[in-house]
Amino acid sequence: MWVFLLKHRRYRTALLSSTTILVLLYFQSSVLVFNYSSYGFVSKKVPCACSICVADGGNSNWFSERYNPNIPLLLNSTNSALGANVSKWWKGLQSNAGNYTEAVDQLFSLFPDEEHYSDAGPDRCRTCAVVGNSGNLLGSHYGPLIDFHDFVIRINKGPTEGYEKDVGSKTTHRILYPESAMDLDNSTHLVLLPVKILDLQWLISAFTTKNITETYTDVPSTIQANKDKVMILHPEFLRYVYDNWAEGHGLYPSTGFLTLIFALHVCDEVNVFGFGATSDGIWHHYFETISTSYESGIHAGNFENETINRLQQENKILVLKGWT
Repeated sequence: MWVFLLKHRRYRTALLSSTTILVLLYFQSSVLVFNYSSYGFVSKKVPCACSICVADGGNSNWFSERYNPNIPLLLNSTNSALGANVSKWWKGLQSNAGNYTEAVDQLFSLFPDEEHYSDAGPDRCRTCAVVGNSGNLLGSHYGPLIDFHDFVIRINKGPTEGYEKDVGSKTTHRILYPESAMDLDNSTHLVLLPVKILDLQWLISAFTTKNITETYTDVPSTIQANKDKVMILHPEFLRYVYDNWAEGHGLYPSTGFLTLIFALHVCDEVNVFGFGATSDGIWHHYFETISTSYESGIHAGNFENETINRLQQENKILVLKGWT
């Protein structure tokens, strides 16, 4: 039923009501209501083939003020030069700056050096599931719905094996950093979140010399992954998310928040799973029993959570929080 409804959400634009679209997703006796009440019209300039397109800024001034479609998302040899402000901010996150230029030269002798996701257009409708690690996924039975999306973007070490019913089995992208690295299958894009130049050096080492085994903690010396599918988030993109979306809160954005904003730029329709607390207000990962907290640490969890809620209010994403 979920797969059927999502498919027809893309193509049956004629069913758009002038007040509300109610898409009912049934599982056993549970019902989810998708409310798009603010869409009383269809934009004359349609940026994609979905019934509602993320990048259509005409539907939200709040979104348009923050969303920059021209920001570089992924690093390559032609866009690797950093502006002074970006360079100062990014290098300020690390205690040992290292040689950025040397690292970039090595990166693109090993990994794909190309422009990605520049194929936006009126004939495309790319659906994305951003899958976080919240315990609210347990018992959700979201697995088939998650796997139905074109892209399934997972975060850090969130496993699928043993949890397929609730989190799905498909992974097209996994965003991680050295301290959260895990082995990937051959079809998954490893998307590196580089908070420091040492992260770039670790990526090179993991596929060559395997000599980096420690950053501020122990890290794997190597990783199983397809080097032809490696991508690196651009430091300018990290700064953009910090400035435009986190509005300068925290030291730098969390991996989950960066992943969500990344999805807003590469997807035409974004559905979000596994973010937030369980229904009883407990914060923990679905694969752990240890409680976590989004309020403390180097990230501005409260502000990020408010921004995610606002994105849903502006009908740019749909957040599904499970049953538990």
